[in-house]
Amino acid sequence: MSDEPTITESSVPEEPEEPAKPASKRRQNRVAAMQFLYMIEMNPSNDHKASVMTFFTNQDHPREYYAFAEELVWGALEGLDDVDETIRKHAKNWTFDRIAKVDLAILRLAIHELLHRRDIPPIVSINEAIDLSKEFSGPDSRRFVNGILDRLKENLDRPLRSAAD
Repeated sequence: MSDEPTITESSVPEEPEEPAKPASKRRQNRVAAMQFLYMIEMNPSNDHKASVMTFFTNQDHPREYYAFAEELVWGALEGLDDVDETIRKHAKNWTFDRIAKVDLAILRLAIHELLHRRDIPPIVSINEAIDLSKEFSGPDSRRFVNGILDRLKENLDRPLRSAAD
């Protein structure tokens, strides 16, 4: 038996983890937009203008930082009936009422982008929605969200990987 210390797995210092990259401004705006759409679903309001102002004024950054989020929110709210009908049409074997409210907010945001934001490549909107579902929803959510958006993507009349003119 030797007096030299043995190296065990637990005594080897771990490599420090790389600090997580801060989310991009666009990602932070999408998160805020999704959170607002979730909030409105859970606590309906007749005064969306006041709700938007209050919500975005109380975020981590000045309200101006969230201009993109506000654009997405207003677009999704203005086209909510069409967006929800699109969800119903593409949610195979799911009734609208059974869709988790977080998933519903993510889908509303992504579908608005796919149908009305031609400046955003569809593949970006889909990937962002899947990332949001991984971060904010349950373990099976990303497959559900991806399935609906993938079916919708087949009917788009524009390139998937670039912004439309």
